[in-house]
Amino acid sequence: MILLDTHVVLWLFKDDPRLGSKAIDVIGQDGDRRISAMVSWEIAMNIDKGRLTLEMPLEPWLRKGFESIDIVEMPVTGAIARDAGSLRDGLHGDPCDRIMIATARSLSSPLVTADEKILAYAAAGHLQAIDARR
Repeated sequence: MILLDTHVVLWLFKDDPRLGSKAIDVIGQDGDRRISAMVSWEIAMNIDKGRLTLEMPLEPWLRKGFESIDIVEMPVTGAIARDAGSLRDGLHGDPCDRIMIATARSLSSPLVTADEKILAYAAAGHLQAIDARR
């Protein structure tokens, strides 16, 4: 099982060259791909802020995209929220990133991300992570 960060999902949808060959192999070989419900929220926020445009309305775009990469959306539970709120050791305060980390930890699953702060947090032993650029 693997958990994909929002930018990784977008890179997969767009066949973006920033997604590294090792990450592509890991994603392709793992039949249990998951995302946090926060991915949908983060994509919607990026559309609202004008950072992302879609060729169709958000809901069908997400449904089509999630089906195309066979992904399961995980809810944000109370346990995930509590863990996200109590993460320490220099992690920044971005709530979405904190929820991604807590979701990965709750699943005992690596998080595929290119976020430097999350990768550093993983290198310090707080979660498993795979660098999406490699």
